[in-house]
Amino acid sequence: MKIGIVSDSHGSTRAIDRMLSHPAAEGVALWLHAGDITPDAEYLAMVTEGKAKVRYVAGNSDWPEPGARYDDVVEAAGHRIFLTHGHMYGVRFTTKMLCDAAGESGCDIAVYGHTHVAEISTGHITVLNPGSVARPRDVMQGSFLVMELEQGKAPACHLIRFA
Repeated sequence: MKIGIVSDSHGSTRAIDRMLSHPAAEGVALWLHAGDITPDAEYLAMVTEGKAKVRYVAGNSDWPEPGARYDDVVEAAGHRIFLTHGHMYGVRFTTKMLCDAAGESGCDIAVYGHTHVAEISTGHITVLNPGSVARPRDVMQGSFLVMELEQGKAPACHLIRFA
């Protein structure tokens, strides 16, 4: 299963459109949006309707709204993915609390955003941050992740940078 991971679009549907036009986005069956800003995730769902499903969580820049989810567990291809923005887990300093929460939820993959810095770390729990599609802090290019999942196999993750 091909999964796209995006975060921190901060109101830039233009960045989402550029991401979707990248060849690596072709064939994505599920998009995970790790917060900031939820209307962007809703836009992503609208423009990919019929091609891909979208799951998303709220971030620290989202207005609190009733029923807003800050964490979600997504099951895909025999894996459990803990999806969060990360601001409630102190990810600017360490991913330990994030990994603890993912483990307590029975997840083998943790996806977060918030830092605008891309990360792919493997171990007991695979930790993924796609960086920011619109406002990166690690380089000048926006980024997203593409992950291939197969039951019984470790995730194959690829960071995609685009202008």
